[in-house]
Amino acid sequence: MDRWRIELDAEQLNEVLAAAFPTGGGKLDLVREVRPGRVKLVRAFEPTMLRPGGLISGPVLMNLADTAGYVMVMAHVGPELMAVTSSLTMNFLRPAKPGQINVDGELLSLGRRSAVCDVRIWTESPDRLAAQATVTYARAQTGA
Repeated sequence: MDRWRIELDAEQLNEVLAAAFPTGGGKLDLVREVRPGRVKLVRAFEPTMLRPGGLISGPVLMNLADTAGYVMVMAHVGPELMAVTSSLTMNFLRPAKPGQINVDGELLSLGRRSAVCDVRIWTESPDRLAAQATVTYARAQTGA
């Protein structure tokens, strides 16, 4: 998909996240790969992610889906820190077992006012998705 151009690579995105969210406690080194129209994030498992029943909680997965959308926008337009989530629809498909959380994002649409991404999350295998989300980000409007 060559219809989109990369403005920030994985290292640059991790630097932007660390600077923008300094209280992240070093947990913002998430972005592993950036390609036109795609991002990959990886989050190491921590016991604090668990909900009763020993599964990774929904809010953790939603946070990662939202982060993937934010990163997707910046990867393609540069450090647009004021982009905000306008919609996040999450489908929980199966329990997310404890383990490394993998996140794949695909850019579906990128316009002057918004970006729409498809996000897929798993812990066991990409063939056993734990969740899928559609995330829309409203882009910062400059000027009048």
